[in-house]
Amino acid sequence: MLSKIENGQTSAAVATLSKICEALDVPLSWILDGHPETDLVLLPKSNRQYRVGNENMGYSYELLANRSRFSGIEPTIVHVTPKDTNLRHEPYTHSQDEFIYVLEGSIHLLYDDKKHLMVKGDTAYFKGTKPHLFVPVDNDGAKVLTVFIDGGL
Repeated sequence: MLSKIENGQTSAAVATLSKICEALDVPLSWILDGHPETDLVLLPKSNRQYRVGNENMGYSYELLANRSRFSGIEPTIVHVTPKDTNLRHEPYTHSQDEFIYVLEGSIHLLYDDKKHLMVKGDTAYFKGTKPHLFVPVDNDGAKVLTVFIDGGL
């Protein structure tokens, strides 16, 4: 599968890419972002990387900082696909903790088999090692500032 991804013969879901990054011990942005690593990460909105991920699978990600193999945090905006077009129903796990802040819309945060309604302005911090999923509440979709954190809790 890695060969097919590398050669552009198939695309991988963000969850799959996340697992690959865990195996390589690098942040997700390290393989998605083509910007060089520097000490200062200044990324004007006009220069921000396009969204990555398959919207039909529930999310697309907007990377907010360039990759850094040595950084313990990874800020993104998660665009949650509207309810009628969202095909993702299975929670997933990864090794990082997450801090989330709902910027627009509302979601149900499914976390460890419990459903939590979150609306604009709500925040949460949780371990990514437990099954979780952002589920759209309606057809307006949502935007969620998500910071992936190595280590943590």
